[in-house]
Amino acid sequence: ALGTGSAEELKGTVLQLRETVLQQKETIMNQKETIRELTAKLGRCESQSVLEPGEAKGRKGFAKNTMGDLSRPPAAETLSQLGQTLQSLKTRLENLEQFSRMNSSSQTNNLKDILQNKIDDLEKQVLSRVNSLEEGKLSPRNESEERGKIESTLTSLHQRISDLEKGQKDNRPPDRFQLTFPLRTNYMYAKVKKSLPEMYAFSICMWIKSNASPGMGTPFSYAVPGQANELVLIEWGNNPMEILINDKVAKLPFVINDGKWHHICVTWTTRDGVWEAYQDGTQTGNGENLAPYHPIKPQGVLVLGQEQDTLGGGFDATQAFVGKLAHFNVWDRKLSPGEVYGLATCSSKALAGNVIAWAESNIDIYGGATKWTFEACRQLN
Repeated sequence: ALGTGSAEELKGTVLQLRETVLQQKETIMNQKETIRELTAKLGRCESQSVLEPGEAKGRKGFAKNTMGDLSRPPAAETLSQLGQTLQSLKTRLENLEQFSRMNSSSQTNNLKDILQNKIDDLEKQVLSRVNSLEEGKLSPRNESEERGKIESTLTSLHQRISDLEKGQKDNRPPDRFQLTFPLRTNYMYAKVKKSLPEMYAFSICMWIKSNASPGMGTPFSYAVPGQANELVLIEWGNNPMEILINDKVAKLPFVINDGKWHHICVTWTTRDGVWEAYQDGTQTGNGENLAPYHPIKPQGVLVLGQEQDTLGGGFDATQAFVGKLAHFNVWDRKLSPGEVYGLATCSSKALAGNVIAWAESNIDIYGGATKWTFEACRQLN
């Protein structure tokens, strides 16, 4: 018969294994999403890279290259970004090791090794293709063959992940996730599926974690037709974090880029433009005359992780958010100090936004930003 100690150890091991399986299921879901992004990028590359060098020189109207390297052909630029995204994917796979150290399952380790090898192979092919493009070695025929190889590998990886997903069910609540933006890019972001309505007051709250410097970038931006800076939260360069409403600015007294989770809230009313800022459940600042009597306009685009210069785009890598973000909620009223405190202390009675609620079904993720189980409230509880 097993002793009490052995039974407890066995129970602990089972719980650890279950957590590992859930984390790996999550990673697989993340990879599937990234693969969709990679496939789309390859499609764009295909349409851009069939031009001969002479044709490319004579062609006008290339999109603005916000990475700042105008000499590189668009195809090579896309592939270079693809290489960075693959590197991000590889990093995520390496992160799996921390979840499987105590897991002796050969099947789990085998899965990780298979995916790691496929990602390594893809990375080599993409970087080789970038080098060949930059040196002008690839003819259109060779270019087509190389593209075919990469697409074939992507397809097999996609199929492998789809097979693994079949029959697996994730019981995680729809709000218990966080977004991770590991690199300062102009292509990683998340988009909220619906616009904000016209609002005469708001409360916007979120959990945030970053140690990026200088400045953590743009946690969110809301643009409307004719006004890219309708509602933006940004910490850019050595400036303090600011909230912009219709291009009017208030400096916020947040001190949060220390690599720890922080809960932040900003409330505002159009009457006299009164605003309040809360960090970790406590009001740290307030003011007035921030875009007074200007209602927040509807029919815009709400983006997490990038600052919009045009409606839904015009991203600049220097303004991108680097870090983790979760529980982004929006209300069309001013929350009370008690309600804010409940959110910051992970109260089970905490409200969800009545305008935007944090749920996986409400957002689309692009460019290799990743999803993991939300950590902060686990640590507090």
